Amino acid sequence: MLGDYRITGRRASDIAASVEAGVGTGALAPGAPLPPLRELAAALGVNPNTVAAAYRTLRERGVIETDGRRGSRVRARPSSTPRDALGPAVPQGVRDLASGNPDLSLLPALDGALAAAARRYGRAPTLYGQDPVAPELARLARAGFDADGVPAGPVAVTSGALDGIERVLAAHLRPGDAVAVEDPGWGSVLDLVPALGLRVLPVAVDDDGPVAGAVERALAQGARALLVTSRAQNPTGAAVGAERARELRAVLAAHPGVLVIDDDHGHGIVDLPLFPLGGVTRHWALVRSTAKAYGPDLRLAVLTGDTVTLDRVRGRQLLGPGWVSRLLQYTAVELWSTDAVDRAAVARSYGERRQALVAALRERGVRAHGRSGMNVWVPVADETGVVTRLLAAGWAVAAGARFRVEAAAGVRVTVSPLAVAEAAGLADAIAAAVRPAGGGRTG
Repeated sequence: MLGDYRITGRRASDIAASVEAGVGTGALAPGAPLPPLRELAAALGVNPNTVAAAYRTLRERGVIETDGRRGSRVRARPSSTPRDALGPAVPQGVRDLASGNPDLSLLPALDGALAAAARRYGRAPTLYGQDPVAPELARLARAGFDADGVPAGPVAVTSGALDGIERVLAAHLRPGDAVAVEDPGWGSVLDLVPALGLRVLPVAVDDDGPVAGAVERALAQGARALLVTSRAQNPTGAAVGAERARELRAVLAAHPGVLVIDDDHGHGIVDLPLFPLGGVTRHWALVRSTAKAYGPDLRLAVLTGDTVTLDRVRGRQLLGPGWVSRLLQYTAVELWSTDAVDRAAVARSYGERRQALVAALRERGVRAHGRSGMNVWVPVADETGVVTRLLAAGWAVAAGARFRVEAAAGVRVTVSPLAVAEAAGLADAIAAAVRPAGGGRTG
C-alpha cells in the first residue's frame, strides 16, 4: 500500500511524525492511501487506539483526510498550499480575468495619505505599551459600523480580513470543530479552515447569500461557527439582502452558541446596504477590510464583535505581532477622513461591467451570476475545458475548483480589467467555450 516507505513509532506522536516525514520527503505521495487502523497497529505492535490517535492528529494538522469506506489517505495537496497557487500561469498576451485584483484606476493614490501618516507619527512615535488601536481609527471604524447597523462592540485591527477571520476562529474553536462555510466561497477561507485543524461543512449559496436551509442543516450537523460574506461574495457576487438576513437570523436564534463571522471585504466597492448577522448569538464578529477599495498592500482590516471575542483576539494578538503598524492605521485614517474613494462611483463602475457581461451572456443563452462586487460566476459542465478554450481565445478565467467543495462546477470571471464595450466579445468567447460543438443553452 505504501510502497517502500515504512511507518514507524510506538507512540501516537511518533507514528504521526513518521507519516509527516514521509509526506515531507515525498516518499508518501499526495493521495497515497494509509493502512487501515488495525493493520498498521498489528504491524507496529501497538493498540489500535494509538494509531487512531495518530491519524486524528494528522487530520487536525491537515496532512491526511478520511473518507468513510475509502479510509485515510494523504491529502491531495498540503493544507498550507493556497488554492490560488494551483491556477495556471497567464501567458503573455492573454487578458487576466483570473487573479481577482481590483481595477488599479479605481484605487486612490497613497502617497499623500502615507506622507500625512508619517508626519503624524513624527509628532508622536508609537512606543511599546500603547493601545494597539489608534484612537482616531477606532472612532472612524465604530462610526462606520454604527451607520451600517452593526451592534455595539469594541474595535480591533488586524493585518487584513483573513488574519481577522483566523484570529476570531482561533479565539473559540479547537481542532476537529466544524465550520459552516459558503460553497462556492472564498478559496482562502476554504484553505484556512483545514489548516487550523477545523472541518469544513459546505453551505449552498444563491444570489442572496447562504441558503437558510443549508445553514440550518450545517448547524444541525454540529457546526460551531458560520462564516458569511455580507456583500461582493467571492466568487459569485452574492449579497445578503433584508429578507435573507431575516431568515438567517431566525435560524441562528435557535443556536445561540454558534460563532458568527460576517466578512464585509466589499466595503467601499458596493452600493448595496449591509445586513449584519451579529448579535443573534452570544459570540460574533464583523471584519471590514481596506484591500478592495484602497489596494491589497494596505494590509489592514477593522473588526468588531462581542466583548469576549474581541478580548481574546486582542489578547492573543499582543502575544504575537502586538499590533498592526500605526503608520498603516494613520494612513487609513487619512483615507477615510478625506473620502479618498468615491464609493458610489466605484460601485457604479464595477456594477456596469458586471451587468454588461451578465446581460451579454444571457443574450447568448449562458447563465451567470454577479449581483455585487467585481466577480461574475458562470456555471459550466467542464471547468478544465472552458478554461483551456478561453485561454486559447485570449482570456484567462479562474476554474471554479478553487472556490468550491460540493457545489456544481463553474468559472469565475473578474471584471476589474474589463471595459463595458468588451463585454460582448468576452461573452462570445465564453459562449463558444461553454458550447464548443454548438450545443444548447446553459440556463
